[in-house]
Amino acid sequence: MKIKATIEKIPGGMMVIPLILGAIIKTFFPGFLKIGGFTTAIAANPLAILGVFLVCMGAGMDIKAAPKALKIGFVQTLTKYGVAVIIGLLVSHFFGDKGLWGISALAFIAAMSSTNGGLYTALTAEFGTKEEVGAIAVLSIKDGPFLTMIALGTAGLASIPFMTLVGVILPLVVGVVLGSLDTDMRSFLSKAGMVMIPFFAFGLGCGINLETIYLAGFSGILLGLITVAICGFFTILTDILSGGTGVAGAANASAAGNAVATPAAVAMVDPSLAATAAVATPQVAAAVITTALLVPVLTAFIAKRNKRKIKLSQIEEVK
Repeated sequence: MKIKATIEKIPGGMMVIPLILGAIIKTFFPGFLKIGGFTTAIAANPLAILGVFLVCMGAGMDIKAAPKALKIGFVQTLTKYGVAVIIGLLVSHFFGDKGLWGISALAFIAAMSSTNGGLYTALTAEFGTKEEVGAIAVLSIKDGPFLTMIALGTAGLASIPFMTLVGVILPLVVGVVLGSLDTDMRSFLSKAGMVMIPFFAFGLGCGINLETIYLAGFSGILLGLITVAICGFFTILTDILSGGTGVAGAANASAAGNAVATPAAVAMVDPSLAATAAVATPQVAAAVITTALLVPVLTAFIAKRNKRKIKLSQIEEVK
């Protein structure tokens, strides 16, 4: 049976499918999650697995990347994170806890600040350059709950104790140090990271009722559309203004699969956001799928436009 291949045909499948499976069990067979042992431990404590995942993610970050790759990465990271924070703060200021069209500031920042690293790498490898592919080393920094927590805490939208924040960031730092000191550890840990995704996704799903997904479905799709439209516009613009082709900017317009874990991680640090996180989680999950479908189309369009420009300039030179 081609189970893995079938799951991967679905955008973000390794994150989304286990998440949905957990939600189905939570909704229709909640008693199954309380039988005890390792089964209950996996379903009830996904954040422990997420912590190990973050160590593995950190190990895969190459801090010795080429200068051009670093430049692309920093420009794209600052642009997307900046847009996400501004949008989130505006939504919080003008619409409060109810959010814009039911989408909270937490959901906006979680989805819009992240990038689907696998999708970015695949798209830049096909349509871009090696330097654009290498920028993922920097782009990976903003995935997950860390910068979201900093943004919410700085804006006063969440109460984030400093030492708790250190405790959340520490696994990533440990991974970065290990990966930088030993390339064998980088290879070993970075491969293990992908294995963790379906397990913590399943645990997150076990905390979601499908009724919530149904209610959040349209708003989640809308969140994905807004992410591609607004983030895509600014990331492509800054990419071109900084000397790029726009391909990296287009490929950066997605929402990462691990962003689904961000609301839960934030709620763990600030329990007052638990209700908001419960709604934001399925919205972000829907946004992940939506952006994964649209961003390849956007990237291909930018790449084709660049080719047309090159051909036109060549024709003009001949004339």
